[in-house]
Amino acid sequence: MARAPSSVGEIRAALAHASDVELPALIDRHEPDTRSGVRQAVEAARRRLDRHNAESERLDRLHSLEERLREDGWSYIAGLDEVGRGALAGPVTAAAVVLPPGARIAGLNDSKQLAPHRREELAVVIGAVAVTCAVAHVPAHVTDALGMTRTVHRAMELALCRLAPSADHAITDGLRVGLAIPETPVVKGDSSVAAVAAASVLAKVARDHLMREIAPHYPDYAFEVNKGYGTPEHLEAIAVHGVCPLHRRSFGPCGGTPTLF
Repeated sequence: MARAPSSVGEIRAALAHASDVELPALIDRHEPDTRSGVRQAVEAARRRLDRHNAESERLDRLHSLEERLREDGWSYIAGLDEVGRGALAGPVTAAAVVLPPGARIAGLNDSKQLAPHRREELAVVIGAVAVTCAVAHVPAHVTDALGMTRTVHRAMELALCRLAPSADHAITDGLRVGLAIPETPVVKGDSSVAAVAAASVLAKVARDHLMREIAPHYPDYAFEVNKGYGTPEHLEAIAVHGVCPLHRRSFGPCGGTPTLF
């Protein structure tokens, strides 16, 4: 029978390397130890366990709406979100994601709350975990022709159409979009519904990749930095060089009247 760790160093190592499942029992076992090094290790382990439990509860809340919709009989529930609505150049990009029941992706959140490197990491995990997911880009000239509301609708419909299997219900961020399938709009859905948060991450990562790929063709505008948004440097570039084919000419800074909504 293996000897239980007894030195401070052994106990520290055991607590540091224990799984989240093993940690509560180890904390209980070593909590009576009065040695300062052990007390510090136990407190650090307790903080780690508290963080794990808080994240588990947060993820449970993120999935609660999808679980209720499955109980109502829906099978493939897609989260939908878009990015690029406020940019001066580049596409409006939408993503649709169907997550499997019981999926828990640590750190999943609204893409705006995540550092760029974390979004990239999560996009890989989402792609591996999702039942199905898809992204659609709608270019600037279409936004000029349709206006923003119809552009967002088109981007989301295109993303939905690319899912296989097809979704039978959609959860959207904010107001009702008017999709071809039943939908549940949720204000701030990108931070409160798992599938919508996942869609926000995929859409943001995909659009950022596209803008970086396009940037060398239009070096005057630094699209790899501003991603088409109206930074002071981007506005200055428009003032000096005019607009390029990626710009939304209907938007005020590009010479038109804003059609954001």
